[in-house]
Amino acid sequence: MLDAVQRRLDKTPDAMTVRRRTVEHVFGTFKHWMGYTHFLMRRLPNVGTEMSLNVLAYNLTRVLKILGFGKTMKAMRLVGA
Repeated sequence: MLDAVQRRLDKTPDAMTVRRRTVEHVFGTFKHWMGYTHFLMRRLPNVGTEMSLNVLAYNLTRVLKILGFGKTMKAMRLVGA
């Protein structure tokens, strides 16, 4: 398994650079935003739920910062939320 991963990385050496820029930033932001480095729940379904709630809260915070409260509420009313 590791050999296959290493071969792919050898073929595309910039892949990890791109991944760090796109994916790792998000997880670093979550860890900083949540204020800790581990999950409070145990077992995969519970951790999945905890992560989903964190992602939802993060995305809602981003929408509020980008659109503002008034436009966000108007958009939510338009979609029937």
